[in-house]
Amino acid sequence: MNIIYNTFISLYGTGISVAASFNPKAKLWKSGRKNWKNKLKNAISTNDKVIWMHCSSLGEFEQGRPVMEKIRNEFPNHKLAVSFFSPSGYEIRKDYKGADYIFYLPLDTKKNAKNLIKFLHPEILILVKYEYWYNLLNRLEKRKIPVIVISAVIKEDNLFFRPLGNWFRQRIASIHHFFVQDLDSKNLLASIGIENATVSGDTRFDRVKEILASEPKLEFVEKFKSDKKLIVAGSTWSDDESILVNFINSKLPENWKVIFAPHNIHEKEIKSLAEKIEKPVAIYTKSNASEIEKAQVLIVDTIGMLTKIYAYSDISYVGGGFTKTGVHNTLEPVVFGVPVIFGPNYEKYFEAIDLLENQGAIRFVDQFDFDEKMENLIEDNMERIRRGDAAQKYIQQKPNSTALIMNYLNNLISNP
Repeated sequence: MNIIYNTFISLYGTGISVAASFNPKAKLWKSGRKNWKNKLKNAISTNDKVIWMHCSSLGEFEQGRPVMEKIRNEFPNHKLAVSFFSPSGYEIRKDYKGADYIFYLPLDTKKNAKNLIKFLHPEILILVKYEYWYNLLNRLEKRKIPVIVISAVIKEDNLFFRPLGNWFRQRIASIHHFFVQDLDSKNLLASIGIENATVSGDTRFDRVKEILASEPKLEFVEKFKSDKKLIVAGSTWSDDESILVNFINSKLPENWKVIFAPHNIHEKEIKSLAEKIEKPVAIYTKSNASEIEKAQVLIVDTIGMLTKIYAYSDISYVGGGFTKTGVHNTLEPVVFGVPVIFGPNYEKYFEAIDLLENQGAIRFVDQFDFDEKMENLIEDNMERIRRGDAAQKYIQQKPNSTALIMNYLNNLISNP
């Protein structure tokens, strides 16, 4: 099976190289890894003490961020290195000031794994949620470098539960500790003989609590909202936007405003969205302050502000519910005590399921269903308050996952 795995990795790398000639994301994936060894050697000296965290993409970065920030405070004599697999994570967070070195994880070949560990020489690797690279884990075990996984979710369809997954299961068993999100994950690990697991919850809850405590402010949103009520539609895709635009054009009351923060912020798509809206509309980077204040709909065509924008919402729409991967982060809006509404694909995310059960969230299946439920939320202030309170209570009752993880790290990492 090792031969098959290594052949697949080699073919994957070849495929990315071919795709780089016509696919922008593949081009970033390839170019970002160019000369990675020299970059790493220049950034990390042989005398540096290094803590390494790996994130697949942007979502995993946000999960790992509370732990990163604690590491910076509690291990000031260490360098923090953060790696990404996906361009969508690296390109957005490559300038994050909380890490000493941010880089693309090289392709998981034996040679790359050997060189990576040689030049990075970490004291520990912290994997966020998943991405178990066989050659990397093998090399870390040989060098006796501990690995922990945080905010892990273990599913029955993981490779190491499949009939031919025994070879990979042995590599997973070398991981020092799993901090898992739920009891089901802990029990699944136990079923294959892995007992070194703690149910610690999801570090994303810690992250959104920190956002709430920071009392985020955005002056342009305050002026845009003024004395009106506000719907914030975050991480929207075309299917979400079609439903929202139909509602805005036909049913949105005059005393309500809408902010879109689309998933895709390419100029062509932003322009197309704006042209479909029949209410006064402004585009954040294309409009002056007066135009933004007078608009009833604002499209934010930049990244990095959505979590703060949610703080001003009276109702939050979370996009992605019509995509294969499912609804995006529902925790960011509900921490502010507002109800959320999203489309039908949410089953992969336990927090979305929980929020539906405690009535902090509402899901819909089509345009008619959305219109009916949204009109009810708009008209019934007490219903919004009831659902918002339930949503915020759900967040506040979650354990401090970061504290549990840091307690473990403090017992594992030397800190002179």
